[in-house]
Amino acid sequence: MKLLDVKKVNVGTQVRPEQIPEILDNAGVSFNSISEVNWNEFPYKPEVSFRIAYTDDAFLIQYLVDEETTRAKYGADRGSVWTDSCVEFFSSPADDGYYYNLETNCIGTVLLCCGKNREGREYAPTEVTDSILRYSTLGNKPFDETVKGQWSLSLFVPFKIYFKHNINNMVGRNLKANFYKCGDELKTPHFLSWNPIEIEKPDFHRPDYFGELKFV
Repeated sequence: MKLLDVKKVNVGTQVRPEQIPEILDNAGVSFNSISEVNWNEFPYKPEVSFRIAYTDDAFLIQYLVDEETTRAKYGADRGSVWTDSCVEFFSSPADDGYYYNLETNCIGTVLLCCGKNREGREYAPTEVTDSILRYSTLGNKPFDETVKGQWSLSLFVPFKIYFKHNINNMVGRNLKANFYKCGDELKTPHFLSWNPIEIEKPDFHRPDYFGELKFV
């Protein structure tokens, strides 16, 4: 199981998502690779990395992606963003079996749900998803699959995403989590993870294969 120390950064209360790369640069936060190819029938491996820090009340996440083709069909939250060029952050804030899937396509469209299994998951309330601030170098307008090459996505993710839990801060916490890159309906489908997943068929809804984030 991979373990990642997550640094706290001190920022003002009005963080704009486009400021996140500079904030993380100034804090010396390094990138981590999303490069585990867990299933041989899907060998394509775009170059994908992420970095994460936290503030008093939010995660700051930046993804970097370099892939052959890119698609953003979905422009409204709660859409099937995993079929687009998509990056994902799954996490378990407690030991009660619940985990959250925060999935974001390359233009910042969000899907956020909670549950104990893949089936029957509960959508986050609109006010929760609306609180997630997003900035993509590809803008925020949908487009068909095309050769886009490199893109970056920055997210300001308040702890209120844990809408079935009461999480006020992360200081001293350990969080089980995994990060993913997928594109189920792209010309070349792919399913990459940060922490390895040792099962027969692609499935990201496997908290038993989460790594661990340590908030220092």
